Amino acid sequence: MRLAVLFVLLWSSVAQAQSAGEATTLAAERLAQAGNQLADATSARNRVEALTKTVRAYEDGLIAMRDGLRRAAIRQTTLETALAAKSDEIGQLLGVLQTMGRAPTPLLLIHPSGPTGTARSGMMVADVAPAIQAEVNTIRSELEEIALLRSLQQNAVSTLQDGLNGAQSARAALSTAISERTDLPQRFTEDAVQTALLLASTETLAGFATGLSDGLNDASPVDATADKGALTLPVQGTILRSFEQPDASGIRRPGIIIAARPRALVTTPAAATILFRGPLLDYGNVTILEPAVDVLFVIAGMDEVFGEVGQVIPQGSPIGLLGGETPNARAILTQSEPDNGGVASQTLYLEVRDGQSPVNPSDWFALDDR
Repeated sequence: MRLAVLFVLLWSSVAQAQSAGEATTLAAERLAQAGNQLADATSARNRVEALTKTVRAYEDGLIAMRDGLRRAAIRQTTLETALAAKSDEIGQLLGVLQTMGRAPTPLLLIHPSGPTGTARSGMMVADVAPAIQAEVNTIRSELEEIALLRSLQQNAVSTLQDGLNGAQSARAALSTAISERTDLPQRFTEDAVQTALLLASTETLAGFATGLSDGLNDASPVDATADKGALTLPVQGTILRSFEQPDASGIRRPGIIIAARPRALVTTPAAATILFRGPLLDYGNVTILEPAVDVLFVIAGMDEVFGEVGQVIPQGSPIGLLGGETPNARAILTQSEPDNGGVASQTLYLEVRDGQSPVNPSDWFALDDR
């Protein structure tokens, strides 16, 4: 039974170390593939599409790398805490082993009470020795695993930093490619004066959105209603606040707030016309899209916005980047402790308006699994 328990403990320990190691290895491979994609994107026929996929590939690889390092850090902390908790026990065990190692074998077998006591003491030693050896093996395994996990994290530093640098280069190349893009249909040309007047006279997002819609005098060239209820969010993240859920100040907004990582790429959930992009009220940089007649997607909180007003952009097109500073590799390793891996410190606001009224984004987006 003791041997079986020892085997399970050792196998579990090795398996957890291998799991973290495999995760970081796979993440490193994904980052390497993203690097290859970045090199190939410069000669791609559709550079914006190729670079968008490259940025996404870097984001996926970096998320996977952070996850692997976080799991490794959690496991290391667990082992070190467990070893520290039984430091007295380990010290006593080492003392017993040292004493037994120094004493001559004949003396260990002799008992003052005579042959019967000697026999009994021999049986006790025979019974205790495997348990002592099992504990020694467990401690040795844990120390070896800690060393392996430390090595794993240190070896990941250069790979992680290369991935961060590659992602930054891909974002810069994407921004340039979007500014040089000339192949998108132009539904209308923005009237800068009218937009400025509308901004000056607007006090609410609802009023501004209504004013934009009233200014349109043609039908939308795209219609996303066939995908209603199945659209993906415009950024990789998790929902921080649901539709009309009050915040800490009790303020309710008719949209959802998505938590995401710094510099995350924001894309259009469906083919749509860009009706507006730029600063708006207290929402920061805003992009307003029309994916169907009388339907608006209001996406707010970006640091940078892409595209031109009046353009009809295909699904998955980049429309902006979130703000924040991406930490370097060493800082990410420090952040890889429990509950702090990846740090989704940025937020994006998404509001859906149908027929001039806000509706629950879950009517259009697949939110159940998030």
